[in-house]
This record gives sequence, C-alpha cells and structure tokens, in this order.
Amino acid sequence: MRLLVFGASGAVGSRVVQEAAARGHQVTPVSRTASAHYVQGDASDPDDVARLSQDHDLVISATRPRPGQEGELVQAAKGLLIGLRSSGVRLILVGGAASLIVPGTELMLVDSPDFPVDLRPIALACNEQFDLVRASTDVDWTYVSPPALLEPGTRTGTYRLGSDHLVTADDGTSYISMEDFAIAVVDEAEQGQQVGRRFTVGY
Repeated sequence: MRLLVFGASGAVGSRVVQEAAARGHQVTPVSRTASAHYVQGDASDPDDVARLSQDHDLVISATRPRPGQEGELVQAAKGLLIGLRSSGVRLILVGGAASLIVPGTELMLVDSPDFPVDLRPIALACNEQFDLVRASTDVDWTYVSPPALLEPGTRTGTYRLGSDHLVTADDGTSYISMEDFAIAVVDEAEQGQQVGRRFTVGY
C-alpha cells in the first residue's frame, strides 16, 4: 500500500511509519518542517492534503498540538476532510480517548471525577475533532481512540479491540504501548474493518 502519514515526526506517527515500512508498505512521512527524512506539509491545509495524497491509497494523521494550541486538532481534521473530499483516499485519524465511555458507568472519560484538569483542553478538542469526523459523508474515515494511557514501551504484538468503551485490563487500568498502538493502526490500514467507525485498543 501507498501510505501518507501526517505527524510522522511525532511519538505515534514515527512508530506508525516504522511499523508500516517494516511490513513493506510505501510510506511518505510528512512533517511541518521539511528535512532529509520528511516531506513538508500541513494537515490543516486542504491544498497540501489534496496535493500530497495523490497517488496514495490511504492517509494516516497522528498530529498532536502543543499545549495552548489545542484548536489545531480541529483545524487539521477540517483540512484533511476537505482535502480528501471525494478523492477515494481513505483516512485514518488518530484522535483522543476523552469521548470513550468508562466501563460500568455512562460517563465519558473526560467527565469522570478523577480526570486531570490540565488535560481538559486537549480532551475537549479531541471530542470536537471526533464530532467533526463522524459527521463527514465525503471521506472513508476511521477514527482511532487510544486508551487512557499511551506511552513508549515494548512491542508485544498483542492488543484488544473496543469500540466506544474504554478498553481496560482486569485491574482497571487502560493502557497500551505506542509500539502496539502503531500495530493496531497499521492493521486497520491493511484490513479496513472499521471504515466509517471509531475503534479503540488496549491490553
């Protein structure tokens, strides 16, 4: 497959690039700053998205804004959806966990009593991003929500799938390594089982 990856220099994006390339896919890594390793492009610019996605089968976006710039998530989603409109190129958008339902409750994660106050701005931006994506009818999209905790770790090759509920282990924790998260993203790129839906993963 020919994959275009926005946010390729980031923690998740770089692992997605590595995982896809290791499987033999042709990967075009995109970053806002051009270098010997990255093509320059901005996911929030529909013209960049349309231009760079030509001759690709699928776009994966794993951009992450700096603190205070959370609104960039929504702008990037708009740019991707407009740029890919009616192109036939699939989109996998790595989003947030805030809108997932906490097991045993009817609460979204962002509304749970112990949700960190300092994470609310990015959480609410992710929810707005998700609302925008799932309203789209012009793009074959998939939205990927990570578990509550996503950190660098070990590549085990295992994960469990979920849909709208947080995936938790027996001890109640919700976690996956970035390496295994990248496996789930590339698996979906290859299999296309979640087109038009959101999914999440965890151990």
